Amino acid sequence: MTVLFDFTHPPAIEAWYALGDRVMGGRSVGQLRPTGQGHAIFEGFVSFENNGGFASIRSQPLDRTLPPNAEFIVEAQGDGKTYKFVARTDGGFDGVAYQATFTPRAECWETYRFAATELTPTFRGRPVSAPPLNSAAITTLGLMIAGKQFGPFALRLRRIAIADA
Repeated sequence: MTVLFDFTHPPAIEAWYALGDRVMGGRSVGQLRPTGQGHAIFEGFVSFENNGGFASIRSQPLDRTLPPNAEFIVEAQGDGKTYKFVARTDGGFDGVAYQATFTPRAECWETYRFAATELTPTFRGRPVSAPPLNSAAITTLGLMIAGKQFGPFALRLRRIAIADA
């Protein structure tokens, strides 16, 4: 396993920033912060005000090229809500995003695996026709909560990695 982001070390959090529905006038909020307990937490509140409804975090551009058919590993503990793991291949704010959904339970840590070729291409949350993801082209990774899940949310994270070939 090659670790991309080790959230057991607070400096890994500095490579991420919040990006939510406020860019469209919404009122949802989210942040990634250290807990002091060996993990980070992506937390906040999803609001439907002003046509809002999502919160997300995105990494700064990756400092390495990934293998073309990477398998991503996410170690998380959730709150029973559904989240999206997101990969982008361009550095722009908007564009095609490749996504996979997962619903981590609150009572235990779980490991999720997402093959790059299985991520669904989307644009603004809707599926689109696009070539399969070549993970060597990924520029940023992200996490998101959307899908009409109003209210507080909390996703704990230990690490994001790729499986070694």
